[in-house]
Amino acid sequence: MTQQVPSTEPELAGVRNFRDVGGLPTADGRRVRYGVLFRSGHLAHATDEDAAFLASLGLHTIFDFRNAADQKLEGQDVELPGVRNVNLPLSDPADGAEFWKMVRDGHVDQLREILGDGRAANRMITSYRKIIKERTAEHSRVLHTLAEDSVPALMHCAAGKDRAGLSIAVTLLALGVERDAIVADYLESNAKHRRYKVHRGGSSAGAYTPEVMELLTPLFDARAEYLTAAFETIEQTWGGVDPYLEHGLNLTPETRDRLRKRLLD
Repeated sequence: MTQQVPSTEPELAGVRNFRDVGGLPTADGRRVRYGVLFRSGHLAHATDEDAAFLASLGLHTIFDFRNAADQKLEGQDVELPGVRNVNLPLSDPADGAEFWKMVRDGHVDQLREILGDGRAANRMITSYRKIIKERTAEHSRVLHTLAEDSVPALMHCAAGKDRAGLSIAVTLLALGVERDAIVADYLESNAKHRRYKVHRGGSSAGAYTPEVMELLTPLFDARAEYLTAAFETIEQTWGGVDPYLEHGLNLTPETRDRLRKRLLD
């Protein structure tokens, strides 16, 4: 498997899963430029020190893929001076107020029925496929915005794994990054220090028991099979990456060339 070029990673106290996507190799021998594309979990709990670090990156645009329910639960992103915030809500594989109420109330039998016997992983795969097929307008906007000099940019959702992970993957496909390198970057979200901190506001003794956490684990994992399902959906729906970018995301060769000039060495 292709190896990433190592980069210095800051220790952020209130922001999970932050990393620079720089160094990833393209099929034609180039690499993603360091300092132009970042990914992370939400910024709502950033400390003053975290905010100072993020401000030092010279960010032009922050893409927030959370929905209103996420923002209500976690809070709004910390404000960074001179940075444009673009909110593009995407489907959440673990979305649904009723679902999370079921978790908090400790309804284990219902959770077993919904998530047990591989159904949680299937839920994730279905969601990844749906985002690729139904969120072409949002992903088109991201790529066109990046191509028009809105960099450096940071993409995030709640955990920085699924919605941001797919948006980063689509961007990397447009840049011609090697598929193995895209998957390797995606899987870095599994590192213990990167994983989303579960909000344990359960009102029941059955909330977040070991069994419940085991049932929820596939929702919190980054699994190659999830991202592979997204790639397969591109192949099945559009016939390949190039027609997906051109016809699905309305990305002309000229715009794609501008994107590559902005983000590649």
